[in-house]
This record gives sequence, C-alpha cells and structure tokens, in this order.
Amino acid sequence: MQKFQKNQELAQIVAYTPPRLYVGKEWYVGWYSYDPILQGQRRKKIKLNHIPNKVERRKYANDLIIRLLEKLRKGWNPWIATENSLSYSTFIDVCNHYSKLVTKKAQDGLYRSDTYTSYMSYLRNLKKYNEELKLPIIYIYQFNKQYIIDFLEYIYIDRNNSAQTRDNYLGWFKSFSDFLTQNGYLKEKPTEGIETFSKWTKKKEREYIPEDVLIKARKKIEDINKNFLLASYILFYCFIRPKEMSRLLISDINLKNRTIVIKSDQSKNRRSAPITLPVKIIHLMIDLKVFDNPGNYYLFSKKLKPGQEYQNEKQFRDFWHHYVRKPLKLPDKYKFYSLKDTGVTMMLRANTDILSVRDQARHSSILITDTYTPHDIAKANPLIDKFECNF
Repeated sequence: MQKFQKNQELAQIVAYTPPRLYVGKEWYVGWYSYDPILQGQRRKKIKLNHIPNKVERRKYANDLIIRLLEKLRKGWNPWIATENSLSYSTFIDVCNHYSKLVTKKAQDGLYRSDTYTSYMSYLRNLKKYNEELKLPIIYIYQFNKQYIIDFLEYIYIDRNNSAQTRDNYLGWFKSFSDFLTQNGYLKEKPTEGIETFSKWTKKKEREYIPEDVLIKARKKIEDINKNFLLASYILFYCFIRPKEMSRLLISDINLKNRTIVIKSDQSKNRRSAPITLPVKIIHLMIDLKVFDNPGNYYLFSKKLKPGQEYQNEKQFRDFWHHYVRKPLKLPDKYKFYSLKDTGVTMMLRANTDILSVRDQARHSSILITDTYTPHDIAKANPLIDKFECNF
C-alpha cells in the first residue's frame, strides 16, 4: 500500500514525460501525462502514418513536439483539458461530423436546398484544397486564421474568382467556425479579424441592359413565347429571383390586392413578403388565361406554362440563352438575371421613391438599394440644399 502511494505521489510530481518520435511500422509522437482518473501516467499517441512522405512526416513530427512541449510546460494536460484534446481530432473526422449535421438540418427543413448545396460545395472545395497542399493540415487545431487567409487568397488570386466569391467563402468560414467552437474543437473562432471586401465600400458597377437592347429583347420574346415574357416581366418589375419564381403557385397571386406573396420558406431572406404586381403584368396573366388553372399549379411548370410539375430556374436561363441572347447576338454579360438589376436601376432613374424600390426588391437596407443608383442621377437633397440658420 505504501509503495502504491509512493508511486502515485511520484506520478503527480512527474506531470508528463517529454514527447518524442517513435519510428517503426507505425510512426507516432508519444508521451506520458498524469491521468487523475486513473491516478497514474497514461500514454498519449498522435499517429503520423497518414503523412505519406517520410521526410515531411519527420519534419511535421519535430514541429509537433516543439508545440506540445510548450503546451505541457504551461500546464496543459490532454486528459484533463477535454476541450483541448478535441483539438487533436483529425480534420477529416471533423469535416465528416459537420457534413452529417448540415445534412440533418437540411432534411429537417432548417436549411433550404440551395443553402445545403452551397455549404457542401464550400466544404468539398476546402477538403480538395487541403489534399493538394504540400503539407496538408491533419488536426483541426491547425485550422487557424493564417490557414483561412491562405485559402481566401487561393480563391481570389489563384483561381481568379471575384471579390464577392471570396467574401462568400469567408461568410461560410464564419459559420463553420461557429460549429467548431460550439462543439469544442476550437476554443476561439479563427475568422476573428478577417475582413470582407465589403460590397458597400463602393457602388456596384453593374452591366445593366441598355434601353434599346431591352426593347429588342422584349419584341423577340413577345413574338416567340408570351409565357417567357411573363417571367421576364416578373423579374424586371417585381424583382422576384428566378429560384423564387420557379416555386410560385397560382394561389400566391392575389388579384384583389394586386400582389404576389413570396412565402418565407421560398424566400432568400426567409421572410414572407407581398410584392406589388403592376397592372401590365396582370393584363398579360389574364391574356394567358393563368387564372383558369387550379391554385396549386406552379405558375411556371413545363414549357414555362402553369402545371403540376415543378421545374427549376434553369429553364429561364436556358430559354434566354438559346432564344434571346444568341439570336440577337447579345454579349454574355447580358444575362436573364440582368433584367432584375436593370429593373431596379431604371425604376430609380425614373425618380421612384427609394423606399418603395427597397420594399419591392425586399432589400434589408436602403444601402443595398443605393448600390443600384446610377451616378448620373445622384442629386443634392433639396431639403438640405435650401437649409439656412443664424450661424
């Protein structure tokens, strides 16, 4: 009994043994730390065989030993600090955990299908990037601020993506960081201090469609397919996104109030909102006998006509490309979605109240709407222009 107590006291004095590299069939960094539950030393192993190149494996092991020694000297204990021990979870295991969680949330309706698709795409690209690194990260604690900055530069510079795409990735990284901290993999969010290339710092230089081109496009569409003309009008005048448009039902249209209601589960911002329906669009709907169909029919089903089968937004882009842009030999920059930007810009150019445009476009802030304002119509505020006092 005395011998056991003596060994126990010795184990507490010797809090740990220095980590070292063990080489053989299995390569690992190993050391002993005192486990208060077992009341004795317990060996900790960090396996390294997943690093195929032995030179890189040895280099990684040496760097790891330095980091571990520093942590151990400061009092870190892998058997006590449970949250820190989770930081040694492998990057792949953590990604798999995240993937399962996101999938479950999508199945339960907590994420929209496009959100789920985007998140899984970001994760897939991150894993691919890591696999192609000369020295990929192995453990999740290596997923730090510098790693994220390097990845964002890869997206923005090496892949030559837009600033907006780079910011989209950063937005996802912030969400991923929330997951890492909430599940105890990391103590602090590695995205702290990384700034966006904010889209509010300057006006968006939008390639909206000039009025003469718009007239040609409208005449072309009117001649070949009035159902697509309806879709084009809804995008141009109502600013309803193609994805939202593809989910519209006949019952979402209120003739009495002259509105279309975008339901919360179909909207990008997850909010239900009534959109003003111009008389011009109502007349076209009546001409197309839209209201002769049951309320549960999609407004744009097969061949862009009302029907029971859902058709995704790709049919709008395809029709625009094959039957409008190509025959009229329009440049690629004039896309179907450009009709929305053009509608907002022209409505502002016509001196429509910016608050009304904001509400119609369902922008969360006037700042967003203001990014569409052409430079040539920006004028002095008359209320301020005439202001005087005794100063």
